[in-house]
Amino acid sequence: MAKNYNKRTEKDYNLLRFLWYNTFLYCVVKPVMELMYNIKVEGQENLPQTSNVIYAANHTSYLDPPMLSYATKRLIAFMAKKELFESKNELLKFLVHSLGAFAVNREKPELATFKSVKAVFNTPWALGIFPQGGIVKEPVISDLTKGFILFAKKFKADIVPIAIKGFDGYAHKLFEKHISIKIGKPISYELDEDEILRLWAKHISDYTGFENKVS
Repeated sequence: MAKNYNKRTEKDYNLLRFLWYNTFLYCVVKPVMELMYNIKVEGQENLPQTSNVIYAANHTSYLDPPMLSYATKRLIAFMAKKELFESKNELLKFLVHSLGAFAVNREKPELATFKSVKAVFNTPWALGIFPQGGIVKEPVISDLTKGFILFAKKFKADIVPIAIKGFDGYAHKLFEKHISIKIGKPISYELDEDEILRLWAKHISDYTGFENKVS
């Protein structure tokens, strides 16, 4: 990459970004989600009060990050594939970078990524991750990356599973689509890796009806 998009410091999550994030959330995301996607949220009582937490959801579309921000009403710094920071879509590239996301090598997390995660947890922001890696259109849960568990254990951050259900395409008019989100109870980082994967996949599968191939 021409620029080091996987490097973030505490200074990146300053007052200016806080104001921009919330302005975008309440002035753009909230109206779109409510008026075009009829979004419904369950389980907000399961949201931890601390920011030292990882929000982990299934990945259905490019709308998933703003949907998670809407559902949780939290400051979330998302891990995103590095290709998004070099997208030919200038608006997408601007939003990904300006709203606090940082790039990650999904095959092999780099030292800079761990430093960025540490920086996030040193601020009021939480971390957002999609364990499926990229967008998955098939209703199946399989081939999950374990990077989010490494971060959880390294930084002693519990994982909040979030299931997104009902996405079948982007809306082009008011009240066209219907999406629902369910926030699960936090999964302790102290559990065994396989148990964390199992519990996360079970929450997603139980709510969405997706086939669960995680043993």
